[in-house]
Amino acid sequence: MGEHGEKEERLGFTYDVFISFRGEDTRYTFIGHLRRELGRMGIKSFNDDRNMRIGESLSPALQKAIKESKILIVVFSENYASSTWCLNELVRIIKRSKKHLVYAVFYHVDPSDIRHQKNSFGKHMKAHENEIGKESQKMQDWRSALSQAVDFPGRHITTGYV
Repeated sequence: MGEHGEKEERLGFTYDVFISFRGEDTRYTFIGHLRRELGRMGIKSFNDDRNMRIGESLSPALQKAIKESKILIVVFSENYASSTWCLNELVRIIKRSKKHLVYAVFYHVDPSDIRHQKNSFGKHMKAHENEIGKESQKMQDWRSALSQAVDFPGRHITTGYV
């Protein structure tokens, strides 16, 4: 740990990494491997598996975890946009992107599908439109966040493990 405490080494951040992901797509595959490797390297990641998702909006604990993480990783998967929770998390991450390093992982999805909201992303966004209205502020925020997130540095994973 050196002469500075662990907290100081993180430069005021509680976590090194916050990972936004769609659990049903990646929790027991890619995310499990990623967390294990991060932990093996001594990188502290926020773990939201403890049922912190209450209602439609982000809990204060999750908002705090995003704010207190040095690096924000968004793992886009086929059903990421089906989750209003993930989309709200992404909006919060975009708002924090000037103060944090944001990294995108495209897990078995094409980044252009996200940018242009085609295929599964188009289907899920259309379903949200039908529910809350095409012109709603929330839809505009989600669409903007999706198109901005594609521009973050990242990695496109199409097969196997990384």
